[in-house]
Formats: sequence, C-alpha cells, structure tokens
Amino acid sequence: MKLQSELDGKVVVVTGGAGLIGKGFVRAVAENGGIAIIADVDETAGSKVRDELAADLGSVNIEFIKVDITSKKSVRGMIDSIISRHKVIDALVNNAYPRNENYGRKFEDVTYEDFCENVNLHLGGYFLMSQEVSRVMVKQKQGTIVNIASIYGFMAPRFELYEGASFTSPVEYSAIKGALLSLTKYLASYLGQHDIRVNAISPGGVHNNQPESFVKQYASKTIVGNRMAETDDLTGALVFLLGDSSRYITGQNIVVDGGWSI
Repeated sequence: MKLQSELDGKVVVVTGGAGLIGKGFVRAVAENGGIAIIADVDETAGSKVRDELAADLGSVNIEFIKVDITSKKSVRGMIDSIISRHKVIDALVNNAYPRNENYGRKFEDVTYEDFCENVNLHLGGYFLMSQEVSRVMVKQKQGTIVNIASIYGFMAPRFELYEGASFTSPVEYSAIKGALLSLTKYLASYLGQHDIRVNAISPGGVHNNQPESFVKQYASKTIVGNRMAETDDLTGALVFLLGDSSRYITGQNIVVDGGWSI
C-alpha cells in the first residue's frame, strides 16, 4: 500500500519487526520510501525478514539491529548505532510483544509474579523505548511515536469466542493494552512541546493460524468482510500516522477492526 509522499528518507524503528505484524509494518515503511529498522531480540528471525523483504522489494532501506526492549543498556546501544549511521530517528513504532513462558493462562491460574513480570516486560518495555528514543527526538525537536495497542485495551474480551479453544485472552493483555492507551495520551501531552507526536493503533484480531472454529466465531461479529484482520489492513493507518498527513494529530487511537468493537 503506497500513500503519497510520506516517508521518504524517514528513519523508522519498528520493535518486534521480525514478527507477523512487525514484518508487515517494515514492508510498508520501505515501500513508502522510509528507512525501516527491524529492532528485534531474535537475531536469526530479524536477519531473515530483512533479507526476504530486501530481495522482494529490491530495497536497501531495510536494516536489522538486535535489541532487548527491556534492557536499558541494549536500548541505548541500539540508539547509538542508529544515530551513528543515520544521525536521526524520525519515528518509533512500539510493536514488540515480550512475554514470559507462563503467559496466556486463564485468570484463575495466573500468579501474581507472572502478572507483574508480563506487565513489566511489555508495558515497561514500551515505556523504556519511548523514554530513551524521545531523548533523541527532543534534541531533534521533532519525532513520531506509534504504540500498537488493541481493541481489548478499551473493551472487555468476548469470552464466549474462546469456548472450546486451547487459548484465551489473558488478563495481562487487557491490563497492558489499556495502560498503553493512557501512556499514549500522557506522552502526547508531555512531549508535544518538542514537536513530538504520539498516537496509537488498536487492531482487532489478526489472523494467525487460529483454529477454524475460533476464526468463524470471530469473523461472524465483524462488520466489514466477515473476517479477521490481515497485517495489510493495519499498514495504511501506520503510514498515515508516521507521515506528514497526520502532522496535526496526536494523542489519538485509531481502531482498525472492521467494526468488530462497535
């Protein structure tokens, strides 16, 4: 999806860029003229995505850098490397999805320790990335941050969809994504004086090889297309928020769910 103008020469960091949604974001940035930085803790997957997309698009504007978003040392090392090479960081897309090995349990089975750890990894990681990258953006007197939240950040899960499934919507997820929407508004207000815009995207359920029964139940409640979202459905909103067409928009949450949450 190519929009007019918007990202030519902009250096855009996409955390979790080696994942399903992240790969689509990286592709969209590169297709629209930006320099896409895949920032991911998985070096093998990140390098593979970089090579695949570069070959597919014929683009040299896709790079990989290893980073752990929960480590200040790692984040600062990433920033130093990018600044050394490109001099600026125009945009940050907080998209990574860190979680511990016990993530995904039902509410009654979640331990206090696991709850706190997962909130710290995910929400804390977005906080750390935003704090450290915004230091650069303040010096630049410009920048854009986009947080990837979720419809479950502002509405309750529909648990009937998970009946008979081997997975559920974890309590940590709702807590994290709800907090991300508040963090987005906080950062937009706090950083706005430096010409830094902060917005969020809240996707609906993204198709990722879920059981057929779940997909059918989910899709039946979607107004547009009667289907789950695909990664391409999210990229238009991202490119819009990263580009100059949204230069007067900050502190907002764009819901991309085919009308599922109406």
